[in-house]
Amino acid sequence: MLELIFLGTSASAPSVARNVTSTMVLYRDHRFLIDAGEGTQRQLLKSGLGFRRLEHVLITHSHLDHILGLAGLVSTFSRWDIEQQNMQIFGSRQTLQRVRDLLLGVVLRGQRGNLWLQFEELSPGPFFQEGRLQVSAFPVEHRGSDSFGFLFEETARRPFLNEQAEALGVPFGPIRARLVAGESITLADGRVVSPDEALGPPEGGTRMAYVGDVDNARALLDTVRDVDALVIEATYADEDAAMVNSHGHITARMAAELAREANVGALYLNHISRRYHGAELEAQARSVFPNTTVVRDLDHIVIKRHTEDKT
Repeated sequence: MLELIFLGTSASAPSVARNVTSTMVLYRDHRFLIDAGEGTQRQLLKSGLGFRRLEHVLITHSHLDHILGLAGLVSTFSRWDIEQQNMQIFGSRQTLQRVRDLLLGVVLRGQRGNLWLQFEELSPGPFFQEGRLQVSAFPVEHRGSDSFGFLFEETARRPFLNEQAEALGVPFGPIRARLVAGESITLADGRVVSPDEALGPPEGGTRMAYVGDVDNARALLDTVRDVDALVIEATYADEDAAMVNSHGHITARMAAELAREANVGALYLNHISRRYHGAELEAQARSVFPNTTVVRDLDHIVIKRHTEDKT
């Protein structure tokens, strides 16, 4: 099960109600911090997440409102008397160059303490796999910034059929785990039970696409098709659509049109310009795609599987 906690939802600069961009993705024991705008460490404390296990930081692109919060986090970690802390920072080559300049050239300047930073250059495709979770990067068009979005996917699983196993005489214990793992097992009376006899048909896992800033939403249509949830910016309202081309962002309606055409389950809009409260953007998006939410700072979302066909 995937969960999202939105730490910051404002575009470009903070407002009274919204901090700048940062989101935590939770999956079992894994935590992925996506972007880290200014003030992210305070938002981590306000959310109750704290600084535990900040081992995976995913940066969509190099613009300052998405990376400045790394300076505060790394400064705090490097000064604390803590055990060895590892932090992997994932991003494009252009993004990592700017992050290195910020962290190594300005913040740390050779003094890392117990903090060990690893810079992982992304290319399109999977870059993290553990258990049932796979995380992939995909290219995003945004003002020539060498941007990436992220796709979180649970691999398919075959559910264990308890009643079926009992009818076959399969005892409780590790022997059942072998069936789940795809092995045939031999019972005490010599009968062989195959996985097909005790497992149901494959069930797809949860899928969530996260897009930072973008100026060509339609280019993402195939990438985000049929995801259970799409997180994407909605910087402008319809009345300010003329600013889209010059500023390299999209409107809430454009995001909703993408969600509708891609048959996604739910649409979550963030990166909101300070000129809006959010309700007007939500109304415009919902007129196209009803299952839309304009998220606010510290909103906690549980991603549910999208099974119905809305086409």
